[in-house]
Amino acid sequence: MHPTCDPWLHTTRTSVYPSDCTDAEWALIAPLLPVPAALSGRGGHEHHCRRAIVDAIRYIADSGTKWRSLPVDFPPFKTVYGFYSRWVSAGVWDRINTVIREKLRYATGRKAEPSAVSIDSQSVKADMTVPAATRGYDGGKKINGRKRHIAVDTMGLILVVMVTGAGVQDRTAARDLLFALSQRFPTIARVWADSGYQSPIADLARELYGFVVEIVSKLAGQRGFVVQPRRWVVERSFAWLMHRRRLCRDYERKPEHAEGFVLVASIFVMARQLSKMEP
Repeated sequence: MHPTCDPWLHTTRTSVYPSDCTDAEWALIAPLLPVPAALSGRGGHEHHCRRAIVDAIRYIADSGTKWRSLPVDFPPFKTVYGFYSRWVSAGVWDRINTVIREKLRYATGRKAEPSAVSIDSQSVKADMTVPAATRGYDGGKKINGRKRHIAVDTMGLILVVMVTGAGVQDRTAARDLLFALSQRFPTIARVWADSGYQSPIADLARELYGFVVEIVSKLAGQRGFVVQPRRWVVERSFAWLMHRRRLCRDYERKPEHAEGFVLVASIFVMARQLSKMEP
């Protein structure tokens, strides 16, 4: 345990690595973590500071290192991985992402719930640790690995993330992605997407959920990279994610753990932005 760190959450930890929480970021994240079992009357005792646990997870996301290669000034890697895994299963990262996203939207003069979103996918190579049952081959991108499907608001902030094998077509995954959006964000009216989400997905979204799906296609005769109206926002979101080296390749045995690291990276980005805005 770090010598300056209280095991019950709320004191400071000396910043060592670029990925460590600043005091302002920790003030945003700490109240959103589950209450320790000993403080909630369920018994047990935590021997390591929650801030050190979160900093260790952020270090993994940022540096891309192995769990076993965590620096010795962090808690043991098995402890850190245990917290990460339990918080993935309990939906903790998703809840933190939601609360901080809403605060950031409020801080920029927007409503908490979005009315328009962009959806897209990104295929990434999978490491040998990824089992064959949860990976696939993307023939278009010539990538053997996994595919991240995300929906973002007009600021590029992640609303929903879903990880599949790379062989799953965008139109197939879009059914689950749009369903999740309809359940969680009833205010959504418009969805921007690329040509991979053409009919019947556009028709299905309109009939089942009342979404107007607007397909943003490439310009006729386009060669090379051209910024596409509206769709550039979700492309920028993928660029933000790729600053975290753990996401440059998929190393996770479970798809839900891969989704968890996308959310950790999203929280990383938003907490930095929001901490700089708040007095």
